[in-house]
Amino acid sequence: MIRQAKAKSNSTAFLWSATERFSVQALQFVFQIILARLLNPSDYGVIAMLAIFMAIAQAFIDSGFTNALIKKLDRTDTDFSTVFYFNILISIIIYIILYLCAPLIASFYRTPELTRITRVYMLSLPIIALGAIQRTQFTIKVNFKDQAIASFSGALVGGIIGIILAAQSYGAWALVFSALATNIVTTIAFWIRSPWRPRWEFSLVSLRTMFSFGSKLLFSGLLDTAYRNLYQFVIGRRFSKQDLGYYSRADQFAQFPSSNITGIIQRVTYPILCTMADDDDTLLSAYRQYIKLAAYIIFPLMIGLAAVAKPLILIILGQKWQFAAIILQIICFSYLWYPIHALNLNLLIVKGRSDLFLRVEIIKKVVGICILIVVMNFSVKIMAAGNVVSSMIALFINTYYTKKLSSYGILMQIRDISPYLFLSILSCLPAFVLCGFYNSNALMLIASIILSVFIYILLSEILKVPELSMIFNSLSKITNKRV
Repeated sequence: MIRQAKAKSNSTAFLWSATERFSVQALQFVFQIILARLLNPSDYGVIAMLAIFMAIAQAFIDSGFTNALIKKLDRTDTDFSTVFYFNILISIIIYIILYLCAPLIASFYRTPELTRITRVYMLSLPIIALGAIQRTQFTIKVNFKDQAIASFSGALVGGIIGIILAAQSYGAWALVFSALATNIVTTIAFWIRSPWRPRWEFSLVSLRTMFSFGSKLLFSGLLDTAYRNLYQFVIGRRFSKQDLGYYSRADQFAQFPSSNITGIIQRVTYPILCTMADDDDTLLSAYRQYIKLAAYIIFPLMIGLAAVAKPLILIILGQKWQFAAIILQIICFSYLWYPIHALNLNLLIVKGRSDLFLRVEIIKKVVGICILIVVMNFSVKIMAAGNVVSSMIALFINTYYTKKLSSYGILMQIRDISPYLFLSILSCLPAFVLCGFYNSNALMLIASIILSVFIYILLSEILKVPELSMIFNSLSKITNKRV
């Protein structure tokens, strides 16, 4: 009875986590399509120049303490209040630093308008910090319904403001104020939906306790964040704003299926799996199931996206974004492995080995930067290909350290996921062929997608793939519960 209740709770959590992720991302995706038609690639390039600074600043604000709060089973209200005030303090300090450094950033990119844009755009940092603890508490309680409502509200208001300003020829400023409005509304909604309020207390003891675990995640997060944005940083410096705009758009398209589905799985499973940390057999069994499920879903999506990239970009964004389609095709094969990376690293966190987590990140980033140094002397396309090579090498590094904590090494993982890789390639071959001949035909694009999905499901049914039954059963339970 307890197991059934837990399974039902997990299904609901997955549903609301998926709703929060995809409702917001789908809404933003639609708004971004409209904005991309109203704006130029160079407008996106200007904002992409600030991506690395915004991402690193957000990693500092989080400080790894939100994961530490989730991991700490005996957390208290003092812990929450301490992290709340610490996050706000850090966000204000970072904003002041970036405000003062704005002219230097503009000079580095040889883009004078970045001074004012940086100072306004980075106001999002203290705004995000104000709602970080409410978001963390929702995650701990596996409450993604309230997160969905808050995030969707912010995306809706921000998207509408962005479109209005873009239509009025505000250029890059439309993206700046859209982001600000999104974060303001989302944070307000978090405070409305959450009953938690900070107490007037701050504990250095609490901070030090979480710092031993959270600090390693902080440095790991900083390394990963800096590296993920390093390509855009280099492209913005060595190439044109337009080239950076192409790359950033392609990267966002590729992230949409891979990062979001992986994020859904991580957010729901992390607090649950933390309770299994001392039961190695149960933990390993759960992780194998999640990795196979992630591969079964994401592999066909990423390979399929690569197949239809050219007509997709031409139809929804227009001819001026044509070069982004080529970059998208390449980057898809980098994000193909993202869920496997993320879930392997998640195992290290669940087992409390943030030291190994940090070591893995350092090794991967050193290797990745060496590859970047080589490919940056060529073209944007070669740089995208270098990203794919880095991702594949990182897979071997991640799984090497995973095997130190379990028997789940690279060979077993390849054995688990390779059937889904071959199945995905086979199913998407018709889309590659059809879209290769009819680049801008909308009907052919739709037909290619439908045909590939049909083949994938049909082959899954013939081969009795358990993940297909798992998905259908989960959907059936959710539907019956609603009825």
